[in-house]
Amino acid sequence: MRRREFLKAVAGSLFLAGPGAFAAQPDDIKITRAVGFDLVSDRPKLVGKNSRRDVHGRRATDRMVRLYTNAGIEGIGNCRAEQAAVAQLLGKNPFELYRRAEKKVSGPLGVGTMPVWDLIGKVLNKPVCQLLGGAGAEQVPVYDGSIYFSDLLAEYAEKPLDRFKEEIDMGLALGHRAFKVKIGRGAKWMSPEAGYARDIEVLKTIRRHAGRGIVIGVDANNGYDPAKTERLLQDLPDYNFAFLEEMFPEEVQKCLALKRFISRHGWKTLVADGETQGNLDAYKPFIEARAIDIFQGDMNRFGFEGILTEAAWCKVQGLQVAPHNWGSLVGFYMQLHVGRAITNLYRAEHDPLSNNILIAEGYRIRDGYATVPDSPGFGLKINEKNFAAHARVRFDLTL
Repeated sequence: MRRREFLKAVAGSLFLAGPGAFAAQPDDIKITRAVGFDLVSDRPKLVGKNSRRDVHGRRATDRMVRLYTNAGIEGIGNCRAEQAAVAQLLGKNPFELYRRAEKKVSGPLGVGTMPVWDLIGKVLNKPVCQLLGGAGAEQVPVYDGSIYFSDLLAEYAEKPLDRFKEEIDMGLALGHRAFKVKIGRGAKWMSPEAGYARDIEVLKTIRRHAGRGIVIGVDANNGYDPAKTERLLQDLPDYNFAFLEEMFPEEVQKCLALKRFISRHGWKTLVADGETQGNLDAYKPFIEARAIDIFQGDMNRFGFEGILTEAAWCKVQGLQVAPHNWGSLVGFYMQLHVGRAITNLYRAEHDPLSNNILIAEGYRIRDGYATVPDSPGFGLKINEKNFAAHARVRFDLTL
């Protein structure tokens, strides 16, 4: 069936079905081809170390899948499923995998359901954020997560603190008004006291340069402990930290003690954690105790279904989610659709990546907020010429 004929038939069937039309599932669409490829993106700068890992580099890679159909409609998305799992989609109607009432896509891809969501959204002519609930704000708050230990890079040895001013300016030029700053140099790269002193210097430099109106949170990647965390807050009592992320390995009682310490001093700082967890159930005791304010399940590790589950659990307790998303351009777009879908997203994490293969029209950052296009699916397209020249194809499967 040709694309135009298929879309006309779908539109007619939805119109005739009346109020329940959204539940309609076209019977004659099937997946005929699946292409897995690596989407390599570049950063505008070299990203340095954090408290645990060495230099993060200038590039990051998304594992992607393109799903083709007999209707000429294509689904594109981040998907880490293996070739054998993707092969099980061939010949299937994508609506067999769609659970509308549960806002869920099931099947062989595990958490890597983005290409199926994109395909369903395009068939139904709906953006994915609407399929996921559509309850969130029209614009999604975001933050720049790329402020690492640039002072420890050899090229900035002569002006280690000035480099942070340059990086803040780069983020502001991208439209950001909120930043996450990495700290914890004393956990691995410097002596504990020298590292802590440099953390303080960097934070003071950034605050002076950015001004009081810019949102700043910190992330120690578990490079601090509870005592050092309290010391940081006391040494910078007027800093107005928006959040403290992964200051030490999360334990319910330690997180509660930190929250009590913050409360006693009258600070508004939130406690954020959870990005390293691999199982959703690990969040339950923290949610029940309200030991963490912002839960950070990884966007690509848990997928839409897992993050929506986490968000629903948190909402009951008045808590927020901010999916972890480092090293993934497409994961940023995923977060934004989650932000449009739910009411308790804190901010979306932006790793400033770009490439010449994926076309993402309608996604813009301005004054700390990102717009999400109303295009069907995710509104993503492929530059076919650049795909042919530069994409790293892992497999190409057909019926």
